[in-house]
Amino acid sequence: MVRYPNIKFILISPPELRIPDNIREDVLKANNIDFEEVGNLDEAIGQLDILYMTRVQKERFFNEEDYIRLKDCYILDKKKMKLAKKDMFVLHPLPRVNEISVEVDDDPRAAYFKQAQYGVYVRMALIMTLLEVEKPC
Repeated sequence: MVRYPNIKFILISPPELRIPDNIREDVLKANNIDFEEVGNLDEAIGQLDILYMTRVQKERFFNEEDYIRLKDCYILDKKKMKLAKKDMFVLHPLPRVNEISVEVDDDPRAAYFKQAQYGVYVRMALIMTLLEVEKPC
């Protein structure tokens, strides 16, 4: 994404899971990428064109208490979607745990199932290329 002009990232996470200093310095700042770090989804969602959700990953915590305290802080639901732009898209690598409520699935801005389907096609094309399979006529 750093190769595209006029990109701004709003990085939303608890302090414990902020991006590492080397990425902040060597990637974002080194490429003059405009970015902001916030801890609350509600305060940023109205500014977003794309919301790329991931789960709060238990394996990134040193103790289970911190994980339990933070695991439900970033749940996308219909209430939060009302704060978002009408043309914002929601992406997610899937599978989800509980970070996106199933009630969001019917929202036209929820693009994660299409994202997963498109990923299948890309992987198929890559495999065919690696296997040097000729495209059928």
